[in-house]
Amino acid sequence: MSVPAAPAHDVDAVVLDIEGTTSATGFVVDVLYPYSRARFAELLTERAGEPVVARAMAQVRELTGEPDADAARIEKTLNAWLDEDRKATPLKSLQGVVWSEGFARGDLVSHFYDDVVPRLRAWHAAGLRLYVYSSGSVSAQRAWFANSPAGDLTPLLSGLYDTENAGPKQDARSYRRIAGSTGVPAGRLLFLSDRPGELDAARAAGWHAVGVRRPGEPYFEQGVGDHAQAGTFDEITVNNSRSTS
Repeated sequence: MSVPAAPAHDVDAVVLDIEGTTSATGFVVDVLYPYSRARFAELLTERAGEPVVARAMAQVRELTGEPDADAARIEKTLNAWLDEDRKATPLKSLQGVVWSEGFARGDLVSHFYDDVVPRLRAWHAAGLRLYVYSSGSVSAQRAWFANSPAGDLTPLLSGLYDTENAGPKQDARSYRRIAGSTGVPAGRLLFLSDRPGELDAARAAGWHAVGVRRPGEPYFEQGVGDHAQAGTFDEITVNNSRSTS
């Protein structure tokens, strides 16, 4: 069965996945993951009293069933989760701390596919609201969009969602929470992702969904199931008939 091309969508808002959708997964895996891995030990030993770090460490102990795990044991767990590419909330929270500081120091500059930023600017100018929903923490998302090669993109965004403030990305309830938080009706939301399970969950919540398939990305060969698909953002037509702009 052939996969349909992306039709035109009349919506009020577009919700963006990051890895594989706006940006290359390879950049995250090859640049950001090693950057965080090299800094976990210092973070866990020297800054364990900071609220974000302390909460993440407690979450690791709870998830592993090891209430007495010390910093070294937690670091080992985090690195194992990195190897598995596990979307664990405490891992993403600690990565967010490290990456945010790396972006602020100028060690890191984020990656976006060439078609993404012009399209985001055009959609924003047309009156569409833009949101991000990624497994990466909100702090990491904010740093990612603030430190792009095209400059600070955060003024384009109306909100950021992750697995902590919205829930798991393959659970329809997470998309209902986002709809409730944004105040945008489900039928007026469009989700863009490369992962079929996420697209399924968004559709189950009443959203529009388009699968983004980019050559070289992990989910390219798997495809997007029976969802409409696009190879670039330029192939996605979004209208906002209710916009006054």
